[in-house]
Amino acid sequence: MMDGPIKILVPTGSLGAGAREDEVRYGIARGAHAIATDAGSTDSGAAYLALGISKNNRGSVKRDLTILMRAAADAGIPLIVGTSGQAGGDRNVDWTRDIAVEVAKELGLRPKIALLYCEQEKETLKRYNGAGKVRPLPPLGALDDATIDACDHIVAVMGPEPYIAALASGADIILGGRTTDTAVLASFALLKGASVGASWHAAKIAECGGQCTVSPAASAGVLISIGADGFEVEPLSIENRCSPESVSAHMLYENSNPFLLTEPGGVLDVTDAVYTQLDARRVAVAGSVWKHQSYTMKLEGAGSRRFQTIMLIGIQDPHVLGDVDAFHDRMLAALYDRVHKTIGPAAGDFHISLRMYGWNAVSGDRPPPGTPAPREIGVLFVATADSQEMASQIAKACNPYFFHFPVLMDEELPSYGFAFSPADIDRGPVYEFLLNHVVELEDPMELVRTVWIDMAQGEVA
Repeated sequence: MMDGPIKILVPTGSLGAGAREDEVRYGIARGAHAIATDAGSTDSGAAYLALGISKNNRGSVKRDLTILMRAAADAGIPLIVGTSGQAGGDRNVDWTRDIAVEVAKELGLRPKIALLYCEQEKETLKRYNGAGKVRPLPPLGALDDATIDACDHIVAVMGPEPYIAALASGADIILGGRTTDTAVLASFALLKGASVGASWHAAKIAECGGQCTVSPAASAGVLISIGADGFEVEPLSIENRCSPESVSAHMLYENSNPFLLTEPGGVLDVTDAVYTQLDARRVAVAGSVWKHQSYTMKLEGAGSRRFQTIMLIGIQDPHVLGDVDAFHDRMLAALYDRVHKTIGPAAGDFHISLRMYGWNAVSGDRPPPGTPAPREIGVLFVATADSQEMASQIAKACNPYFFHFPVLMDEELPSYGFAFSPADIDRGPVYEFLLNHVVELEDPMELVRTVWIDMAQGEVA
């Protein structure tokens, strides 16, 4: 099937992040056989799956799709998009579908579009779970039906097989649901018979576009050329370059083991991979190995359980800044005491946290002794309760202490700088990932639904 290396143009690390027209033209001129890009992840939390919305704004996604759909149509090559709409649920795919159809009409295109859906019915997963086909990933334990029911939306993370099937059936554009980043980029090369190990490894290196280059800000995308024995990678900007270090380092990205990468149906092993500088801009990689194993798809389920209200103050008081840790502990204890005394048992199983921005809000770790006092801190109050009304009532009860809590009890009460008025802001539901499990399958396609739109035949969903 192969006649020379298979070239995949990866225009950006995520659809909507800013594909560059000049880079896409360069990749096409270099002989790209397909354009492939990821469009989402779990990085920004569970809300995007639970709500079926995208983190990226519609305008930026439409802009990128306009560039890529025009280029793909002009070159007569497919456009492959994975994890559509940020989270890859059915609503996320449909949101992206509507934009793609709109762009096609504006450009006068009539593509054949494959929509790959991987959102799961709860009863389906309960059957798999009951049959012993679902197992947990650390640190979670065995899955129960109550956890499945608590999810608003659940997706099964696809491998390359649904994309390969859609490409083989003549898709001009594929808009996939939740998929591993690498599967999206590897699918076309796997269809065309390129080295399995090289296809997966090249896809892993290119998954974030220009992040595998020496100067990630200098180019949005890369071109990967995958052959029978290895692959090459080069930036889409002639002003940028790849090095063995920049390429090999990307195996560390979101991966606990830089030599092994687990994917649906196997493990990529790059222990013996060799990275060679071909010229000033390109790197060649050989020695990647694909090891088959039983086929699994990761399950991601998101839902909301509790509610939060927040308040924010800024503090420059030197007494506070001189001992931030002690101030945090005394204020937190006082706030809990305030709620217990003013609301009592009606508050339920509530929680209050104080996040000291400018001190240790990100890590939560106590800085070592001798750490210099900060110039100022921002203190974020977060009340979590079983209802929005109760979270709000807890914040209101804490309001006087939060803004006026003194370090020295025998001095005048201080007033800290509050950011907003009213001070308390209802944040709404707390969205969580409730599933971190895999389901064992006999057929990679059994949890995937493919829907076709053939605009040449006047079909629009």
